[in-house]
Amino acid sequence: MRIRIVDAFTDRPFTGNPAGVLLLDSFPSDERLQQIALEVNHAETAFAHRLDGGGEADWALRWFTPATEVNMCGHATLATAHVLHTTGAHEGAVRFATRSGVLVATPGEDGSITLDFPTAPLTPVEVSAGVTEALGAAPRAACDTGPNVGDLVVELADEKTVHALTPDLRALGRYSERGIIATARAEDPSRGYDFVSRCFFPNVGIDEDPVTGSAHTALAPFWSERLGRTVLTGLQASPRSGRVRTELRGDRTLLTGRAVTTIEGELLV
Repeated sequence: MRIRIVDAFTDRPFTGNPAGVLLLDSFPSDERLQQIALEVNHAETAFAHRLDGGGEADWALRWFTPATEVNMCGHATLATAHVLHTTGAHEGAVRFATRSGVLVATPGEDGSITLDFPTAPLTPVEVSAGVTEALGAAPRAACDTGPNVGDLVVELADEKTVHALTPDLRALGRYSERGIIATARAEDPSRGYDFVSRCFFPNVGIDEDPVTGSAHTALAPFWSERLGRTVLTGLQASPRSGRVRTELRGDRTLLTGRAVTTIEGELLV
């Protein structure tokens, strides 16, 4: 099996979010997929195989962290679409059959890829004292993001506060299914982004995710309501960092970014 490491939501190697990508003839056992994802040891490893023609999807796609299978992953979907297009395995828009329904990835003429994902349903919730203590910062507002994303979005006072976070990760895991998305309005939009975020997912074995596509299906409606625009750009301010262009279209959110293949090899076992 060929295995590739792809940096997603970036146009430069060693930035953005790395994902393992394996194109298979069929899926092996769940145990085997989890073992491979643990060996790759990136935030996500994507496994895909071609489907018979004539159906509603072209490829089946699954995502695994080092600890578990997840319902949705943006950066590994972008990475998989990048591999399909750059290797000639698929041309044009590709339809993936996933746990979150059929997801479409469409290549752009400029080399970018746009993902069509379901918009996360946001439900305002009260911020507990435990969240404030675990984050080390007082949220202005918080929203539950629903079952597909499984996070708690918390708005902080400003961009500097988001950058400075050093949360208690073990404590954070008590307050959502997957983790916490900390976000704030951009201090200076002339820098090319409208909001900033950081994502902490201790419950799925990821202390801090470098760039999270699925989180932006919640950040897009969250900030579109506050900023009054449907097209925005988010900066995820992890040490690797990356940008996601979002376009809110009702119950769907478009996520646009680029990807770079950094490693290609062979799985020997």
